[in-house]
Amino acid sequence: MQRASFILGGRRVVGGTAPCFIIAEIGANHNRSLTLAKEMIDAAAEARADAVKFQIYSAETLYSRRTPRHSGYDKDLFDLIKEIETPRTWLPELADYCARKEILFFATPFDNEAVDELDEVSSFFKIASFELVDLPLLRHCASKGKPMIISTGLATMEEIEDAYLACRDAGNEQLAFLQCASMYPSPASIMNLRSMETIRRAFGTPTGLSDHTRGIHIGVAAVAMGASIIEKHFTLDRTMEGPDHPFAIEPDELAELVRQVREVESALGDGRKLGPTPEEMEFYEKARRSVHAAVDIPAGTVIEPDMLTCKRPGYGLRPKFLPLLTGRRAVRDIAADEWITWEMV
Repeated sequence: MQRASFILGGRRVVGGTAPCFIIAEIGANHNRSLTLAKEMIDAAAEARADAVKFQIYSAETLYSRRTPRHSGYDKDLFDLIKEIETPRTWLPELADYCARKEILFFATPFDNEAVDELDEVSSFFKIASFELVDLPLLRHCASKGKPMIISTGLATMEEIEDAYLACRDAGNEQLAFLQCASMYPSPASIMNLRSMETIRRAFGTPTGLSDHTRGIHIGVAAVAMGASIIEKHFTLDRTMEGPDHPFAIEPDELAELVRQVREVESALGDGRKLGPTPEEMEFYEKARRSVHAAVDIPAGTVIEPDMLTCKRPGYGLRPKFLPLLTGRRAVRDIAADEWITWEMV
């Protein structure tokens, strides 16, 4: 199936045969410091990521105060979220700073107000896995007519279809779905990278991976399997205080992720087997086997099988022609170890 594509930020094609779109997710790892947020943008741009992503939510519209405490955190989820909210007044300044650094800016809205605020400063949106089932939020976001990248952690195919239809019914088919495992960090065993192809075939959209595993190898593997988008949580220092720092990648790892992804993309090729590349020609000529004389063969000799052998280099006839050489007459003296061409028989 031909993969669909769309354009982000007016210049970056995502999907189809375009290079993988690499997202450094800053999320809440700015620790409510605008200076730190800008330093992270600098580091992501230097690592040659395509985009940085933030998250825009308010505890009051995200969690009920009655939500039970999650076993993985030492405080109530409402209080945790309240402490790490991205100040919405930052949005214009962050977007402007990213533009100056030539890296795309976008964010995940978690309420309708955030959608409206981001619509003023960003050319595309991200929908988080947990919000996939909030179809009114998806419809409102889709109504803006801008591309949407939607994570599918925890989702069934039916729920992904509900999200797809909600966006399409709102007039928006510029969608991409990311496979995702909603654990932080995620063990590799639950990543299910093959589901990217399942989703791509079902909906005809670009697919990719929102990767919460430690390290970068799972993301690189996803690119080899056709991921059009890779998203990784990003931090300047994993020892910083905050829920997302411990499993995020640091600047040197982000740079290495970008390098490895681009190298894997260059290695994938077009799938056609057309023989040696220009870089391989010397080995093609000198290290392939061809037909050689096993003994001296005087001119006029009828060639017998035991007079021939196959060895390197490959300047002579290919070994598949051995049966055609048997019974032919040498038209000139052929020295032992000389490769044989058609002009000699």
